[in-house]
Amino acid sequence: MSAQDQIREMIAQNDVVLYMKGTKMMPQCGFSSRVAGVLNFMGVDYLDVNVLADADIRQGIKDFSDWPTIPQLYVKGEFVGGCDIVTEMTLSGELDQLFDAKGVTYDKAKADQIRAANA
Repeated sequence: MSAQDQIREMIAQNDVVLYMKGTKMMPQCGFSSRVAGVLNFMGVDYLDVNVLADADIRQGIKDFSDWPTIPQLYVKGEFVGGCDIVTEMTLSGELDQLFDAKGVTYDKAKADQIRAANA
């Protein structure tokens, strides 16, 4: 199976997917750590894909999304963005709105805590 096929399958079979450097429990770059930290804190159930473990997936996800950097977040098959976009969406409440619209379970109180801590 090609990297593109594997990526399509992962995104189709999981509501939330984070392509990152490292894992959700042990991120290996600051940007991946920030996005995983947000998702972990908000209690989002997601598949973490360590792009450092597979060079084909690492390049394949960049080609798939036409986005040059890692991490990359997908929600219900939709590419959301990288660290800066996810951070901005979290702070503005747009990530909550996306999760609500897509039926993704998360802890709203924790999302509010993130915003309060960064106000």
